[in-house]
Amino acid sequence: RELEDRLIERLRDFILELGYGFCFVGRQHRLALGKKEYFIDLLFYHRFLKALVAFELKVGAFEPEHAGKMDFYLNLLNDRERAPDDNPSIGVILCAEKYDVEVEYALKTKQNPIGVAEYQLQSKLPAEMKGKLPTARQLADVVRATLPEKKEKRP
Repeated sequence: RELEDRLIERLRDFILELGYGFCFVGRQHRLALGKKEYFIDLLFYHRFLKALVAFELKVGAFEPEHAGKMDFYLNLLNDRERAPDDNPSIGVILCAEKYDVEVEYALKTKQNPIGVAEYQLQSKLPAEMKGKLPTARQLADVVRATLPEKKEKRP
């Protein structure tokens, strides 16, 4: 949990330093549905895109269920928190590793714009968003810089 907290703080600071139009909304942003609560790692509002941008940080490899969870969060944001004149919310899943084919199948039927590292940021996000959001590589570099170095296994 401590590593995840450090990663989230560093990612938040990095995004705000970029100056792309991001406004910080919250960390562990609470979404309530009935008696249940859900929490988004980081939530921003992008002034130029006029959209909420949710970031979920996964210390391990991408799993298909991450896409379903993000899609669920975006549906809640769109229905309950998005202003009438805002664009649909955007989701970004940052993970240590991903298998492109697995990501492709996980996102194939999702209606909300979801990015997973470089894969979806390049192929799913509309052209007008490029240059207004940090690249997946920039985000991945922040995550890698925060993770402890892996020690090489010796025979």
